[in-house]
Amino acid sequence: MAAIEMRGVQKSYYLARALDGIDLSIEPGKIVGLLGPNGAGKSTLLKLCAGLIHPTAGSVRVLGQEVSLKTKARTAFVPEIDTFYGWMTVSEALRLEASMFADIDPAEVTELLRELKLDARARIAHLSKGMRAKLKLVAAMSRKADLVLMDEPLAGIDPPARAAILETIATRYRPGEQTIVISTHEVLESEKLFDDVVFLSGGRIALQGNADQLRVEKGKSLNEVFAEVC
Repeated sequence: MAAIEMRGVQKSYYLARALDGIDLSIEPGKIVGLLGPNGAGKSTLLKLCAGLIHPTAGSVRVLGQEVSLKTKARTAFVPEIDTFYGWMTVSEALRLEASMFADIDPAEVTELLRELKLDARARIAHLSKGMRAKLKLVAAMSRKADLVLMDEPLAGIDPPARAAILETIATRYRPGEQTIVISTHEVLESEKLFDDVVFLSGGRIALQGNADQLRVEKGKSLNEVFAEVC
């Protein structure tokens, strides 16, 4: 059973086509890099899997089922944009998340806040972009979600925050049980995480495969392959 399966998926917005005939199967239990420049269709693909939007054509299945409330309950989505209310404190925002998702583990929340050096009493409006990115990660990784979708989790944040986020993903990931898909154009720092990669360009898949095999076949790093195919 694939964690994500797409067949002939198209997504159009008025006259613009964000995805143009995507056929994709992502194996469960891996960390997968969804790599491409801005505008390649990465966010659209993740939103389809999260059930936030619907395809114009084609089919999307997640965790062996059509996208539905059942799959949403087993999927954690980390958006690129901030969705927390600025007037809330960190702890209030996480309590709101817990009211929506029953699989949040309070002990994991506490531990992740400590690891990422986030003050539960801090007002979200006063947090840096890097701190808000960490908060989004706490909300996702404290859940027992079978599928975690991360949309540009490293975009626009400083190197120490990027390093902390990558370390948390690596240590909290449940190999063989959990699937994590990370969309990014920050390939240089993140490529060591990936088991498999999918390169998107212009709404189409330009290249996909096992990360190590592609490095060997191309004789290049994934960052160099990115520059070549995207």
